[in-house]
Amino acid sequence: MRGLRVAYALRVFPKLSETFIVGELAELRRRGAEVLILSLERQREELRHATVAAAGLDVATEYDPGRFDEAVARFRPHLVHAHFATEATAVARELARRHDLPYTFTAHGYDIFRKPPGDFAARAEAASALVTVSEANAEHIARTFAVPRGKLHVIPCGIDLDVFRPGDDPDPRLVVAVARLNPVKRLDVLLDACALLRDRGVDFRCVVVGEGPSRPELEEQHRRLGLGGLVELRGAAEQAEVVRWWRRAGVAVLSSEREGMPVCLMEAAASAVPAVAPRVGGIPELVVDGGTGLLDPALDPRALADALERLLRDRALAARLGRAARARAEERFSVARQVDDLGRIWAEAIPA
Repeated sequence: MRGLRVAYALRVFPKLSETFIVGELAELRRRGAEVLILSLERQREELRHATVAAAGLDVATEYDPGRFDEAVARFRPHLVHAHFATEATAVARELARRHDLPYTFTAHGYDIFRKPPGDFAARAEAASALVTVSEANAEHIARTFAVPRGKLHVIPCGIDLDVFRPGDDPDPRLVVAVARLNPVKRLDVLLDACALLRDRGVDFRCVVVGEGPSRPELEEQHRRLGLGGLVELRGAAEQAEVVRWWRRAGVAVLSSEREGMPVCLMEAAASAVPAVAPRVGGIPELVVDGGTGLLDPALDPRALADALERLLRDRALAARLGRAARARAEERFSVARQVDDLGRIWAEAIPA
């Protein structure tokens, strides 16, 4: 990819919860590609992943939309790419039109299911290619927005397998959830399941890593259920801390009502941590039920508690599923493979 120049349109960069974008950009830079990041807003969070500076992404970012055209003209990209089908893709489409460039975009989750743009089909038609992160997403896009399957490319987000790797001495009792405290993540279901585990006498500790608007309600539920000492709401964390939690974890958990292809479960898999997660969205493409983790019905605290209890009590099963999860991550979910696939799509989109 040496010599390739890609302009990225993003709504906010760097966003703490969007490690997959940082990883993608860092891998492109590592391979000799040049990137220009056009961010509509500045990051509001105080924490920032160390990879941003290490890969030189902070100095490659323009934050003033009034200067995007000037930056693109100076950078002379081969194409424009955006993440999420909403504001960033609208900007990418306009920049591509004004500068006579091809553009592509990656659609993820909320921008497909909860808040898709009204002209989603037109944005897809104007793009050289539309990428999404799961087959479930692709089927929904084709069915809902009448986008031809030939224009859709499924490329799961990738992770750095050298960074996310098995820990030396994980705690089989430690359950870890990495998720924003957002209503769609339904962490209230997880807290209810933890109360059931406590009542059953299961030996465990649960840590939730993430921040968001649902904190007041979750803290009240935590207090009401008497989960002090068993469940900890840790708050936001940069990548190095997330890596440490995964290397210590015995079980990964997610309790969302909707998902595209959750990167947190890829991180867990790469760390050889088996997952308990709902059978929604792209999760069944990521977690093999009984093979790399356990799938349960969404929004069912008792079923979630049952699955967690099974792995917490059967440590041999948890270890076996964790090893299989790592092998699957190596095969399917590396950032190297993700960028390889993006490169093939971009090679077709860029005029000869």
